[in-house]
Amino acid sequence: MVASRSAPVVFNRRARRGRRGVALVDIIVAVVLLGSALAVMVGMAGSALAAQRSGEDLQHAAMLIDEQLNLVLARGADNYSSRFPVEGPCEPPFERFRYQLDITGGQDSDAYFVTATLFWSSAGRPQSVSVSTRIAPRRGDDPDPDRRPRETVDRL
Repeated sequence: MVASRSAPVVFNRRARRGRRGVALVDIIVAVVLLGSALAVMVGMAGSALAAQRSGEDLQHAAMLIDEQLNLVLARGADNYSSRFPVEGPCEPPFERFRYQLDITGGQDSDAYFVTATLFWSSAGRPQSVSVSTRIAPRRGDDPDPDRRPRETVDRL
């Protein structure tokens, strides 16, 4: 009987050693998978930040181009280039953006063809966006109306 009892003891020791080896392999595999998952997540976070920055730049560019076209519309396209600058940096806080206006046409009853282009640099690469539209000439010789309020506005 003694011989039969010692055999299971040897078997249990071998089984325990085998289980330890399997556990070690499981831990190594888990660490490798966790490391690769973290590396992918960091890469995706970097891409997401770059996409967000690009989206913000495009949003600012659209707003600034709209502002330039509205200025041409409000002031009149007929002699805009002789009274106001048609290129230069945008006002703060958008100094890194530069605009350029191209106004053509507009003889007598024809509409003016206005192209507004915005330039900026993103991640060391030059970027630009352009919008074109037609603006009708102003009719008559009426000057711009005085839009100041009759009474001062107290904004406290």
